[in-house]
Amino acid sequence: MRARLPVVAGVSAPGFGAMRTLTEEAMSRGAAGVMIAPPPTLRTDDQIAGYYAEAASVLGPGVPIVVQDYPLTFSVVMSVPVLCRIAREVPSVVMLKHEDWPGLEKISALRAAEEAGETPRLAILCGNGGLFLDFELARGADGAMTGYCFPELLVDLAGFAREGRTAELHDLFDAHLPLIRYEQQPGIGLAARKYVLWRRGLLGSDIQRRPGRPLSAAERAEVDLLLERLARLDPRAHCRGAPATRTRR
Repeated sequence: MRARLPVVAGVSAPGFGAMRTLTEEAMSRGAAGVMIAPPPTLRTDDQIAGYYAEAASVLGPGVPIVVQDYPLTFSVVMSVPVLCRIAREVPSVVMLKHEDWPGLEKISALRAAEEAGETPRLAILCGNGGLFLDFELARGADGAMTGYCFPELLVDLAGFAREGRTAELHDLFDAHLPLIRYEQQPGIGLAARKYVLWRRGLLGSDIQRRPGRPLSAAERAEVDLLLERLARLDPRAHCRGAPATRTRR
């Protein structure tokens, strides 16, 4: 069944054979493209560019590729010159998943290279929970490919940026920033996100698979406070019944 919205499937794998199998399955089910992260063994620009060229050759020219640039996790540093080189030499690469931190200058440098005709245009979608999305959009990013318990906020911000509604963009972003920040905590960020999605009625439970743990009573109270304060500025944060009255499953 074809998806109504474009879906990008992550197909990173230790070997190209497994990557090809995952890609064929995803594309046959309606994926719009695939995302590939660099293996941590890559160190030089030649190795990085060569890896994506070979991956594109294995997957075939009909498969759009998203390059995932997340050095904090993958320990592979992709410079602006190597990203421009990949864009020039690998036509299948059409998008960058930008998760470098700090990374605002990288976005500006990529857009400057594009304007100078040094590289084809890459769509840029940003991660890191949207923590820097306000300025990432101002620097030339197209939107976000990340998690947040109010995903519609990410859509709103991208729309405001396209329409030049800068003040509204920053006001709305600032209202959500405390909750975005809370979600960034290692170990409990996903629990906080699922808890809010449960409170919003979008999930039937906030239970995580082990070894993930639920929020403590104190953490739930902190998130509830953030939602209460956010609701003063964004009515979408008005959530259903008090969490203390629910029965955990």
